[in-house]
Amino acid sequence: MISASNICLAYGKRTIFKNVNIKFTPGNCYGLIGANGAGKSTFLKILAGNSEPDKGEVSIGKGLRLAVLSQDQFAFDDETVLNTVIMGHKRLYSVMAEREAIYAKEDFTEADGVRSGELETEFAEMNGYEAESEAAVLLNGLGIPEELRQKKMKDLEGGDKVRVLLAQALFGNPDILLLDEPTNHLDLKSIQWLEEFLGRFQNTVIVVSHDRHFLNQVCTHIADIDFGTIRTYVGNYDFWYEASQLVLKQKQDANKKASDKANELKDFIARFSSNASKAKQATSRKKLLDKLDIEELPTSSRKYPFVLFKPERPCGDIILEVKGLSKTIDGFKVLNNLDLVVNKGDKIALVGGNSVAKTTLMQILAGELKADSGSFRWGVTITHSYFPKENSTYFANNLSLIDWLCQYPPHEGESFARGFLGRMLFSGDEATKMTNVLSGGEKVRCMLSRMMLTNANVLLFDEPTNHLDLESITALNNALLQFSEVILFTSHDHKFVSTLANRIIELTHGGVIDRVMSFDEYLDSPEINTLREKLSPAGANLGL
Repeated sequence: MISASNICLAYGKRTIFKNVNIKFTPGNCYGLIGANGAGKSTFLKILAGNSEPDKGEVSIGKGLRLAVLSQDQFAFDDETVLNTVIMGHKRLYSVMAEREAIYAKEDFTEADGVRSGELETEFAEMNGYEAESEAAVLLNGLGIPEELRQKKMKDLEGGDKVRVLLAQALFGNPDILLLDEPTNHLDLKSIQWLEEFLGRFQNTVIVVSHDRHFLNQVCTHIADIDFGTIRTYVGNYDFWYEASQLVLKQKQDANKKASDKANELKDFIARFSSNASKAKQATSRKKLLDKLDIEELPTSSRKYPFVLFKPERPCGDIILEVKGLSKTIDGFKVLNNLDLVVNKGDKIALVGGNSVAKTTLMQILAGELKADSGSFRWGVTITHSYFPKENSTYFANNLSLIDWLCQYPPHEGESFARGFLGRMLFSGDEATKMTNVLSGGEKVRCMLSRMMLTNANVLLFDEPTNHLDLESITALNNALLQFSEVILFTSHDHKFVSTLANRIIELTHGGVIDRVMSFDEYLDSPEINTLREKLSPAGANLGL
């Protein structure tokens, strides 16, 4: 078991935690949630002993081993992939290293023999003889092929490094497992494998994630950071959302009843306190008023931006026609003779393991990149708006947010820009922030604001949920569910895709799979799995 007692933390005048008391028990998986800046990652660091609170302490059961998903991609650059995984169990790796050093000696002394016997016993007790095979199983599940396992970490791509570090955290059956955004850089197959792994895991898990589907699949409890404290709910993310909304509504309703009653009593007292015949009743009501408890609800750190896309006109009969589109990037043909017709009402999810292909198609359709061959045609009634995965060029000029938004139509001036930004959670002085200090999530909210101003009837989104907190993802998801026209999008957020898409287009190395169906139907279809294997015989990988 791991517990936190009376944890307090503040940055200047801003209180992050105030007397937090919480216990995490074995056999449960806790989803640690909260708005951006609420302190999720900070609390994990406090639990791991990597950060000190202003007050309070963390207690871990005697002899329990704690494992943490490392955020430092360069810490193990000179180690092999396999060794990096095994280093997740520090004591086991230490025994392995000493054991190998003794056996490598040319002059093997009697003392060495005694020590090697001790090490062999400890090695066996920690299941050391199975270490390499266990590490291989973890790496395989997370999509790291065998040919990479003896390579140095510094030779791996960033996404593969993250997968290896996740395998490191999972290695050796830790008693307590702390995971901060473990699904980042994972494809769908790897995420499903991780969900199954955590479903079988018998010890304590505390996980931070912005993936609602993942939280629903793995969590037995939700630990919600808000109002400077942490409250635990039994159940997954969807259960927490319903329960928390119900609790909030009950408090608001109770407050309204008490407030209405107080106003009624105050009105009576004001009217009749000077009336001799009513004086006794007025005094009685004053006593009732003094007893009324109107709870002052604290201000939540959880805020939802107002996202709404309003098309200026409906789409006509011809929306988009793509014929023979091809594009080569760095010598690799990412698009090969692609044909596509988009129809009215389509909500198309572009999926597949090759993210470059999906992004390239989006860039060509948005007019930001030219195809090598082929053509595409937008219908005459169509106006489209594009959300790029990489948005740094949109913020190259260091402007205030007001000036930044005023670059885009309808050019209605500072007052309009302030109002619009306020709805996107940039209120007051936040609207005057310079673009060079914006976080990833803030830039995404700016890009969504820009798109809303276009009143387009076709929306192109390339990974819009990256960098957003759960509240902003929910607001965007709900806005797109209400959008009546056409959407083409990519996303690694399973729930976002499954609730929104009515057509799935998968870009494989061997061709395109195009089906009018929901995402979950697509995933469960044996026919699609067979077709995918035919098109990508070297190793099918759906990705997202």
